[in-house]
Formats: sequence, C-alpha cells, structure tokens
Amino acid sequence: MIIDHETLTLIWIVLPLFVGFSIYLLPTLDRALAITISLISLVYGLWHVLNPAPVSFQLLDNFGVSLLIDGLSGFFILTNAVVTMAVILYCWQGEKIAFFYTQAIILHGSVNAVFVSADLISVYVALEVISIAAFLLISYPRTDRSIWIGLRYLFVSNTAMLFYLLGAVLVYQSSHSFAFMGLAKAPAEAIALIFIGLLTKGGIFVSGLWLPLTHSESESPVSALLSGVVVKTGVFPLVRFALMVPEIDPIVRFFGVATALLGVGYAVLSKDSKRILAFHTVSQIGFILSAPAVGGFYALTHGLVKSALFLIVGKLPSRDIKVLKQNPIPTSMWITLAIASFSISGFPLLAGFGAKVLTSKNLVPWQIVGMNIAALGTAVSFAKFIFLPHTPERAPDTVKIGFWLSLVLLLGGLVLANGLYYEAYSVTNIVKPLVTIAAGWLAYFLIFQKLSIKLPRMAEQFNHLIGMMILMLTFLFWMELT
Repeated sequence: MIIDHETLTLIWIVLPLFVGFSIYLLPTLDRALAITISLISLVYGLWHVLNPAPVSFQLLDNFGVSLLIDGLSGFFILTNAVVTMAVILYCWQGEKIAFFYTQAIILHGSVNAVFVSADLISVYVALEVISIAAFLLISYPRTDRSIWIGLRYLFVSNTAMLFYLLGAVLVYQSSHSFAFMGLAKAPAEAIALIFIGLLTKGGIFVSGLWLPLTHSESESPVSALLSGVVVKTGVFPLVRFALMVPEIDPIVRFFGVATALLGVGYAVLSKDSKRILAFHTVSQIGFILSAPAVGGFYALTHGLVKSALFLIVGKLPSRDIKVLKQNPIPTSMWITLAIASFSISGFPLLAGFGAKVLTSKNLVPWQIVGMNIAALGTAVSFAKFIFLPHTPERAPDTVKIGFWLSLVLLLGGLVLANGLYYEAYSVTNIVKPLVTIAAGWLAYFLIFQKLSIKLPRMAEQFNHLIGMMILMLTFLFWMELT
C-alpha cells in the first residue's frame, strides 16, 4: 500500500503527540523514543529542503484551514529536528525523567505543526500547546525561581495569544476564512492584533523583552530549545505573511532591522554570557525577518549555532565574562565555543557565512546600513567568547559524552549546511565579512573590552511587559493606517 503525501504529513504531525504521551507508559524507552521522533523529522525536513516545490493540503475548505509545506518549511523543520536531537543527546546521561522527554517531544511536534500551517487558527492552537509545554520545561527543576520564570513566560504568552485570537476572528469576519491570504483584505486592527501576538511570541523588538530573562535563567538544554526553535514559531508566520502579502513585507522588514539593532545593542554591553546569548537571539531573529525570502536558511544556521552556544556556556565555570577572563577554560571547550562564535559572526567555511551573505543580497537599500551595524555588533559580542583564555587541561568530569555528541551534531551541521549555498564563495563575498569581523574585534579591544555600562532592566520587569504590548499595538495600528 502506497501512502500519499497528505496522509504521511498528517501522521508525521500527530506521531510526536502520541509518542510523547506514550513515554509515560514506557519510561525506560524515553530517550530512544524521543531520538526516533526527532530523526523522523530530520528526514522529513531534509526532504523538503532538497525538494522545495510547495505542497498544500486543504483540511477544512469552508474555514480555510490548510497545510503548506515548501522549502521554507523544510528549513524550519530541519532546525527543529537537529536541535531537539542535540538536546536529547545532551541529556542522555543526565537525571532527566520521562516527564522531561514527554514535554520535549510534545513541544517538538507542536513546533512542527506551526511550520506547516497556512491558516491563523491552526497556528493559534499549536502556539497555545507550545506555551504549555515550554512552561513545563522551564519550570522542570521545580525551584521557586524556575516556577516564577515559567509562570511569567506563560502569562505573557497567553496574553499575546489573546490579542492574536481577536485578530484572527476579525480576519475571518472580513474574508470568511482563516487562511493567511485573508490578511490582504483584513482591517488594520486585525493585522495589528495578530502582529502583536506573533511579535511577542517570537521575542521581536520591545514586545519580546520577556525573552532575555527567560532564556538566561532556564536550564541550558531548555534555553537551547527556546532560542533554537521555540521563538521561531512566532517568526515563521510573519515570514510567511511577508511572502504571501506584499503589503506586509515592508512591516516585517522594518521589525527585522529594529530587532537586530535592539538585541545587539544590549549584547555588546552585557557581561553575563547567557544574557549575551539571549539578547543575540533577539538580534538574530531580526536577521531572519529582514530578508523573508531567505529567512529559512538563516533560521537553520542560527538554530544550530545558538543551541550549541547555550549548551557550551552551561558547562563553563561561570556566567560572568570577567570571571572567565581570569580563569582559563579547557581548550577542548574553547574550540567548540570559538567555532560556534565564528559561525554566528559570519566567518567563511561555516554556515553562518553563507546565511549572512544570502541575507545581505536580499536586503532593500534602506536596510543596508542598519544590518551592517548589527553585523558589526555581532562580531564585537562574540569576540568576548573567542578571546577567552584557555588551557590544555581536560574538561571537568561533569562534561559527559552526550555533551560532545550533541556538539558534533550541531557544529557538524554548521559545516554541512555551508554547502547549501556554495555560491557565496566569491572574493567580494569573503572579504566583506572578514573586514566586518576584524573591525568588530578592533572595536572590542579598543572600546568595549574596558567599557562598563549597565543598561537598565526596567523594560524587562514583569509589570512593564504588558504595557510594552499595548504600546506596540498602538504603534502597529498607526503603521497600518499610514
């Protein structure tokens, strides 16, 4: 019997949810089942990356509920698969119980559901499931701190989804369909409401200032999942909107540039390694949004490198950059940290180089200056990691084989993904990133290494986050009207 593509896709979507709950019944197989699910997604995502022709399925014709799988979906699915697999390998020899793997796989399946949805209501349902699963993972240690951070995330996320749902209803009211294309004829208030929900979920611009604290205070494997794939569930629909509705493209690009500059501005001044990475998640999301047509490839490279960086930093003796400068880290750890930092800075031979070149070629003129500044700030930020002192001493006993396997997968992926855009390797394309990196390093040694400015965290405080949403909603409404 031959199974058609539609049936196969539906099985693939449902399977993680079924297996996730089944892990409770088969706790001895939790790791094996989780890695199997991620491997299936890896094959599915890779297939659509290599065969990018779009495939669409209508599920409920009367409501516009449908699926769309193409090359863009393939890149995001592939990212989710590799990051999830790396996290499972990282935790393999740890003390995580079946509950952790259940939530990780439910999260994995729900994230995939967003990446194949082509209607507002399917995205809403998947995002709500993601919120619950992410909350349970954030609060997994069950400390007062982790539970508070998890509840903070859940409250912000659910508030954002309330705005989103109101917008989706208004779209249906105007077009009698939940399909993405309904946004073309939707009223301004509908687009503003949907955008504020997705901007918040994606950690974009000031409505995403919940992200730094959440990602920096979560356990390292959870931070890797959050930064690597979860925030991209808010980014993906915006990229899809920009590609489907030309009127939305300039708005998405604007938030791309603004987000890239905001995130990197905080990152260059931060001295806490996990907060640097968290703010750079904000910044790199901006790169994805700034060039929607090639956002999938950038999402893949960012997901791999940021997950690797969170896993590595979690094994360092301190989060404080000043402390790390005074206490050399093992050379083996430094090598992995340097490779990941080189990639995100845009160094040739790693996928981050091709992603930045491809993104730069798809910018419109008004974006170029802002994105070049963001690229320079990225080089400055990661010079903090590249120039950490190191020693040939072996890594501590807490660093187990699962850690190295996860890094081989992630960093190896950066090397292999480099071949997806080999056309980037021309003299002009190579020189520009190298000059940017060199300028960033020079700025780091001359200015930022000694600079001590502590930016206020007032906007990150819980009681201000909803206010930021309201201000952003007003701003979005104004943008739509003008």
